[in-house]
Amino acid sequence: MTAVRSISQIASLMAEPKRSAMLWALIDGTPRAADELAVLTGLSTSSACAHLSLLSSAGLLRHEARGRKRFFRLATPEVGTAVEALASVRLATRPVGGQDASLQIPLSMRKARLCGDHLGGEVAAALLQRLHVAGWLEGNAQHLAVSQDGKGQLEALGVFIDALAAADRRGCVICHCSKWSDQGPHLGGYLGKALLRLFTQSGWVREQEGSRAVHLTPLGQQQINAIACLPSRQAG
Repeated sequence: MTAVRSISQIASLMAEPKRSAMLWALIDGTPRAADELAVLTGLSTSSACAHLSLLSSAGLLRHEARGRKRFFRLATPEVGTAVEALASVRLATRPVGGQDASLQIPLSMRKARLCGDHLGGEVAAALLQRLHVAGWLEGNAQHLAVSQDGKGQLEALGVFIDALAAADRRGCVICHCSKWSDQGPHLGGYLGKALLRLFTQSGWVREQEGSRAVHLTPLGQQQINAIACLPSRQAG
């Protein structure tokens, strides 16, 4: 019953719209001051501090003093994962008026971000699309597989599909990941993980401590965009 009690307590804290808005405002890992969070959520500073105190006491947030201000951030990566998971759920019911109120993705996370153990964001969504168009992947959204041509091309990059398949007991080399991001689906699974490892070891992508946003170097953007990029046809 301990797990059930924990779920109930955490869910009750997140159920309050202003508190869930605060958690979402901190999703990219950037510490924010209490007065900034108050403005973002439309609360007075005193009301915001009361909500932040509850979230901190429950272990969902941690804070640090900088002069006279207190800055808050998500306490652990697991808290961020839980918030993202809830944000990815689509209920059958729709808001009054039929409008789907989608969450705004923080600017720092739109181009490239960590999505668990793989890369998400615009760069990752574009990469998945190119892999499909170039024929490196085959199948549909429910079942993706690396084609024979794709296997050879990926091995040339240093990503060995047979080794990945042997390491994954479920036999799921590719996982079609599309969470709350509105930039389109991107690769998860062992292939997504292997590609992120390649990008970081090559110095193309640099992770930022305590943040899901990542820094994409100019060389990295050039090299990643070149993967599975078909040559353009010359006119005439």
